[in-house]
Amino acid sequence: MPALVRNVILIVSDTLRRDCVGAYGPPPWFDVPTFTPHLDRFAARCLVFDRAYSSSFPTVPLRNDLLTGRATFTYKPWAPLDRDEVTLQDRLNEAQILTSLVVDTPHPFAPGFNYQRGFQAWELIRGQEHDRWKSHPRDPALPCPPHQLRNPEGTVKQYLRNVHRRVREEEYFCARTMRAAAEWLEENRDGEPFFLYVDTFDPHEPWDPPRHYVDRYDPGYDGAEVIYPAYDRCDYLSEAELRHCRALYAGEVSLVDRWVGHLLDTVEALGLMDRTAIFFLSDHGFYLGDHGYMGKSLITARYQQTIPLYPEVCHIPWLVYLPGAAPRRVQALAQPLDLMPTILDLLGVPKPDGLHGTSLLPVLTGSAAEVREVAIASPTLSGATVTVPHPTARATITDGEWLLVFGSQVDRVTDEETTQAVDSVLRRVRTLEQGPIRPELYDLRADPGATQNRFAPDAPAARRLHAAFVATLERCGVLEAHLRFFREL
Repeated sequence: MPALVRNVILIVSDTLRRDCVGAYGPPPWFDVPTFTPHLDRFAARCLVFDRAYSSSFPTVPLRNDLLTGRATFTYKPWAPLDRDEVTLQDRLNEAQILTSLVVDTPHPFAPGFNYQRGFQAWELIRGQEHDRWKSHPRDPALPCPPHQLRNPEGTVKQYLRNVHRRVREEEYFCARTMRAAAEWLEENRDGEPFFLYVDTFDPHEPWDPPRHYVDRYDPGYDGAEVIYPAYDRCDYLSEAELRHCRALYAGEVSLVDRWVGHLLDTVEALGLMDRTAIFFLSDHGFYLGDHGYMGKSLITARYQQTIPLYPEVCHIPWLVYLPGAAPRRVQALAQPLDLMPTILDLLGVPKPDGLHGTSLLPVLTGSAAEVREVAIASPTLSGATVTVPHPTARATITDGEWLLVFGSQVDRVTDEETTQAVDSVLRRVRTLEQGPIRPELYDLRADPGATQNRFAPDAPAARRLHAAFVATLERCGVLEAHLRFFREL
């Protein structure tokens, strides 16, 4: 264990695409890289993980992974923190380590979800998405035709009420969150050792960063502002509107960069860099026209289904600053469910039994090149509320070179299933995409965007990844009643 590490700061940025961070970019849409100077400078001091992947999908299951070290997709859906779950903050509290949470990501910390449980101090920045924070104006004007928006009368109008009086950049959610985290550090720097978890919803939709950020990417645009696009095939947008959506998103990324930079500058100014490990990562990305999609699932007013987690969504940025460690690129596979055991190891705290994640400490210290064979990103496949795993809920299994998209091998599910995934709105699950749902395989070395399905000609690679996937489900205790739908490739 590195002797100088007394503290850990974890920063999670929701829906941040890997290729929009300078250390990994540029994204495929712009002639210039996304503007992230603060993260670029930070990455130059970091271990930059090139093969980090999401785990349980999306927002709430991922936070369950992060705080419990368990593969949520194998046993529960988008749901509150279970009463008997042993969390990272529980273990740190027992070790007399100060734990604090500063967050504006709404869903895991909404009333009843309780992922803030156990933190000795926590601050929720109100107002993101459909948080019922403000009630005026009653009927705000929409920024584009309602058919282009997801839940225009609910989420979008509530959000517009929440930001109605916002004027200065310092009042934006990410800015408020990073400033609050910086203030916590200033007030508690003498309370070492500590664990500070900072979670910002940006660059998740709605996208409405200060105009100067957007104009870097799409100057002169004067059309509709599709700030919260409908999750669908993206043919409801003109080419100009799609480009502007990408500019809005990129502007959000630059806003996040600016204020994460403020927090990192504070760590530096307080003299904490020589004894504080810092993790920066995202939970997942977002399709902005990639593979023909806008969003990360298909959603109508009443129905929803997940879509494949291609690299634009499952391949995430992951930067680790470790005092005394030389900056380098890291090829080891890493996932958010590995964070709990890694942080406990860094701080010398015993790990609980029953973890599914694996400590990355041997990789961080250079004593091992790998700690896992494959990474698996997946929506919920099994749990008490699942009768038959839905065929649209597909896992992505990768060893960093090959990527297999694989789901329940059943063509049709007749039992009704509901989900609150993506935005906490209860909808029925239904197959909304056209055509048969079959396994897919991609060679990431030749095809990093996963556009050429190689399932038939490269069956041995598919069988190898599938075997590792089934072994993981077995190790995580998935019920045979569900596991049987995944055993055959």
